[in-house]
Amino acid sequence: MKRAFVLLGLLFAWPLLALDSPRVKYDPLTTEPGTIEHKDVTLHDAKRSRDIPLRVYLPMSQTPAAVILFSHGLGGSREGNVFTSRHWAGRGYVVIQVQHPGSDESVWKDKPVAQRLAAMQRAANAENLLLRVADVKAVLDQLEPWHQQPGHFLHGRLDLKRIGMSGHSFGAGTTQAVCGQRFPIGPSMKDERIKAAVIMSPSSARQSSDQKAAFGDMKLPCLLLTGTNDGGVIGGQTPQTRLLVFPALPEGGKYQLVLHKAEHSAFNDRGLPFEREKRNPNHHKAILAVSSAFWDAYLRDDAEARQWIDGPAVRSVLEQEDQWQKK
Repeated sequence: MKRAFVLLGLLFAWPLLALDSPRVKYDPLTTEPGTIEHKDVTLHDAKRSRDIPLRVYLPMSQTPAAVILFSHGLGGSREGNVFTSRHWAGRGYVVIQVQHPGSDESVWKDKPVAQRLAAMQRAANAENLLLRVADVKAVLDQLEPWHQQPGHFLHGRLDLKRIGMSGHSFGAGTTQAVCGQRFPIGPSMKDERIKAAVIMSPSSARQSSDQKAAFGDMKLPCLLLTGTNDGGVIGGQTPQTRLLVFPALPEGGKYQLVLHKAEHSAFNDRGLPFEREKRNPNHHKAILAVSSAFWDAYLRDDAEARQWIDGPAVRSVLEQEDQWQKK
């Protein structure tokens, strides 16, 4: 009888105990325990007789996961942006780094140092942008066959209704194109399979009067990341022109973080020779936090992540002079 009264008392006390127990707060900087692995694979696009190198970062969980494609900047490779790839995979996403032949590291690697800049400038052209967009579409086309293929390392691992796209610099331009940026000539290159985008060092349209026309069809959720010193030796973009994109985007699910004194390489793993500012470790912390919360909110429909990124908590990872906007 005594034991019955004790159990009855615990039953009635449980709601109060639950209220007193601390709740785990949403934290976009935590990752799953364990070592994040990656696999290198080359996708052959038979339609264009083109090989596309990929690096795939896999989360610990074996269940179908949302997918994030990443497009590197001019002269980069699938081996770049390790800090974002590992973190996003550590939070349960399949991250696919796409390498773009013709505007990747092959542009400069075998050139004398004095010729590298000119080679990079030649590669920053419309033809390579079109090749990059086609690379992204080829990867998207291949995800379903890999997901369905028994024995493939991606078999059963992909949630293809939840695909995000990201990129830095030329990769940002690639991301903008597949997410709906319009150009004066040619049809839209928008791919509806992409549901959200993180754009690092965005590129404005060449004519300032064209910004609304260029970006008015980018209706999907977007996070723009740039810095007060985010210029560029190639392409003519300045810290000021990069800020023209956000106001031109349509309302709803749009965010912009401008990191104080962040240069162009702040969104990559290492600095560039021509940059002057000392790298700020908090820049990477802020990038990882806001991007992870954004993916959670818009690829996973996570209400706590949405509350975090829409509310005052986002300022906890930013420094005082960092600029945060949403609309």
